[in-house]
Amino acid sequence: MQKEVAADLKLIYTSATVELAEQRLADFEQKWDKDYQSIGLSWRRNWARIIPFFDYPPEIRKVIYTTNAIESINMSLRKVTKTRSSFPTDEAVTKLFYLTLRNISKKWTMPIRDWKAALNRFSIQFEERILS
Repeated sequence: MQKEVAADLKLIYTSATVELAEQRLADFEQKWDKDYQSIGLSWRRNWARIIPFFDYPPEIRKVIYTTNAIESINMSLRKVTKTRSSFPTDEAVTKLFYLTLRNISKKWTMPIRDWKAALNRFSIQFEERILS
C-alpha cells in the first residue's frame, strides 16, 4: 500500500502545471483520506510553499525532487550544532557552518542524475547567476 501512496504522490509533484497538480491532489485525497488523511492535510497546509516549484521547467524540477542533497546538508549542520549548548558569537556559528560545508562537499561523489539538462535550464533561467 505504501508504494501505491508514493506513486499517487509522485503524480502530484511531477504534474506539468499547478492546475493539474491541484487536481491530482484532490484525487489523492479522495482515494487516500480514509487511511492517510494527514498526508493530504499536510500538502494543503503547505500548498502555498509548494506551488512556486511549478514555476520551474521540468528539467530543474526533476533535479530538485530527486536530490536529497539539501536534506543531507541540513542534517549535517544540525549534527554539528546539536552537541554544543551555545556559541560565543554569531561569527563562531558561521565559521563552524563554513568548515562543515567544506568538509561535506569533499564527500560528494555521486553524480546528480540529469544534471546536464538541469544546468542548461539554470543557465537560461538564471543567466546572470550561472557562470559559463
